Order: sequence, then structure tokens, then C-alpha cells
Amino acid sequence: MPILPKSLVMLVNTKGKAYLRFVEEKGCFHSNEGKIEFAEILSKNFGDPIKTHLGQTFYLLKPSLYDLIKSVTRKTQIIYPKDIGYILLKLGVGPGQKVIEAGTGSGGLTTALAYMVGETGKVFSYEQREQFSLLAQKNLQRTGLEKRVEFFNQDISLGFSQQNVDSLFLDVRTPWDFLDQAYQALAPGAPIGFLVPTTNQVSTLLTALAQKPFFQTEVVEILLRHYKPVPERLRPTDQMVAHTGFLIFSRKIQTT
Repeated sequence: MPILPKSLVMLVNTKGKAYLRFVEEKGCFHSNEGKIEFAEILSKNFGDPIKTHLGQTFYLLKPSLYDLIKSVTRKTQIIYPKDIGYILLKLGVGPGQKVIEAGTGSGGLTTALAYMVGETGKVFSYEQREQFSLLAQKNLQRTGLEKRVEFFNQDISLGFSQQNVDSLFLDVRTPWDFLDQAYQALAPGAPIGFLVPTTNQVSTLLTALAQKPFFQTEVVEILLRHYKPVPERLRPTDQMVAHTGFLIFSRKIQTT
């Protein structure tokens, strides 16, 4: 696949260190391993090797959604890719949909939502702390997805500006305090998701959901274990991504 001007390219060195760059017709990529002219990158295809002026090898790769999430500059804990994949499936996020998230943080989930809703969809991201909202906006700009997201720096206790959205995700400390606001924003039958780190928060949220018109509630925890990719010494890595949070999902139903 040829690399075109304004493409987002991931340059990966032989040790696995990755750099994301928008490649223009003019300019160059700089690292402590040397520089590469953008014009030379544009003469290559994705998957090709390329050398810096110091003779160091990089590989030109098209970044995946996983790569975009992992490249987010963080000042808060982001939602891990292992959790994001299940969130996207449970919320049914796809092209053309309108999705609300509350608790933007550094924008890891925001990036995934923006990627999945496509050019015709929209993500409405709420964050009360201005510095994190601004950071998330910068992270989205780095990936070229910022036009798909509308950011709101406000307290969600005042409610959401949107109605009849296709799904909603709350990553806030006390999500049970905002169930009425979420209910008003969701379309009938639409899914809602939550992330909380502790069991007592799960219990409090389940109690609150049972008192509201929500249905098909589910609680899950996702664990991820990597293996060392060495054929003659295949074994698990010394560390694993274990508990990162509890995921809770439910659906809005109509009251009788």
C-alpha cells in the first residue's frame, strides 16, 4: 500500500520503539538515530524498511487503533485496550453513531470511539477538569480524529446536551449519581457502560441500576496474559495486565 501525503505513519526502529508522524511533501522525521526526509517516505509503501542518514533502520507501518490508543500522552490513567475492545462491542459502536462519554481523561477511549464512529458519526466527550479536556483534544489532533469529537468542559450533574444517542459510557468516580442524566440522553433500548475500580463501587452501582429503568445488567472483569514469542522457549511473560477495573453494562428500557 503506497504512502500518500498527509498519511499518518508509524515509524518503528529495530528495538520496537515507535513514532507517529503525519507525512507531508516537505519536512523530515528526526530522532536520535538520525533523520529521514518525508519525500523519501512518500516514495515507499507501508511495510517497507527505510534508513536514516546515520544508517539506522526503521519500518514504515500503518498504525492500528491499538497503536493510536497506546500513543496517547497521559496525565491520567487511560482505559486499557483489553477493556476498550469489549466496551466497543457491548456498546455496539459503529459508523454513523452518536456516542456520549463522560470522564474524558487523557482521551484513550475517546480515540477508539472516534475511530469507530467514522466520518458520519459523532462522539460527545464530557470532562469537568479543563486541563484533561485540553490534553485529550491535543491527543485527538495527533491522530487526525479531532473532527469526529465534540468536547464539553462541564459538570454532568447538569445533564447532557444530547438526546437519543446510540450509547453512553461513564468513567467517573460515582456513576450512580448520574443515572437520571444518562437515561435522559439515551435512545430507548440503547446500551450504557461503566468502569469502576473497586467491588464496593460495583455493589453501589448495581443497587442504583436496580432502582432505575435499566435492563440486562452485566458485570465483567477482563484479564490479559502475554506469552514470550520465542518458539523454543514459549512461556508466559513475567508480568500480566490483570485487574484494571470492573466493567458494567446495561440497557435503557421504557417505563410503563
